[in-house]
Amino acid sequence: MSISHTLLALLEHGPCHGYDLKQAFDARFGHDRPLHYGQVYSTLARLLKHGLVEVDLVEPGAGPERKRYAITTAGVTDVEKWLAQPERPESYLQSTLFTKVVVALLTGRDAAGVLDVQRAAHLEAMRELTRRKTAGDLADALICDYAIFHLEADLRWLEMTTARLGRLGQEIRS
Repeated sequence: MSISHTLLALLEHGPCHGYDLKQAFDARFGHDRPLHYGQVYSTLARLLKHGLVEVDLVEPGAGPERKRYAITTAGVTDVEKWLAQPERPESYLQSTLFTKVVVALLTGRDAAGVLDVQRAAHLEAMRELTRRKTAGDLADALICDYAIFHLEADLRWLEMTTARLGRLGQEIRS
């Protein structure tokens, strides 16, 4: 996820303090991994340096000055370019799980057991995502569906690999 582009997009709604940006980010995207304040402010500093945001207002306070940030025209253009650029599809050709299966076969260990343990972990993750999806709003349901569909694809791979373990073991050992 591009934190900088997400913060820029949130600023398109209007000028905000870093604290408010963090709260808005966490409410929409940070369910599983909320932003740290330091990450917000370091990202804002970088965006400011590159001319994508500007300080809209400085408020004196008991502690450090509070700065309110606004997106610039260059920042809006940057968000538009980012949205128009497709994400590179993940090919998953370097998978830790695949490596574990091959290593288990190479060393004479139980590769089917490796796959069974992973299947159980995937099913548990799917159950948790389904619970979260039913309790959340539409945006939460959509991100949970995204994750569930990827887990379903992984489960299909687990089943296919389990069915081919004997042949894979022969190829690896020869």
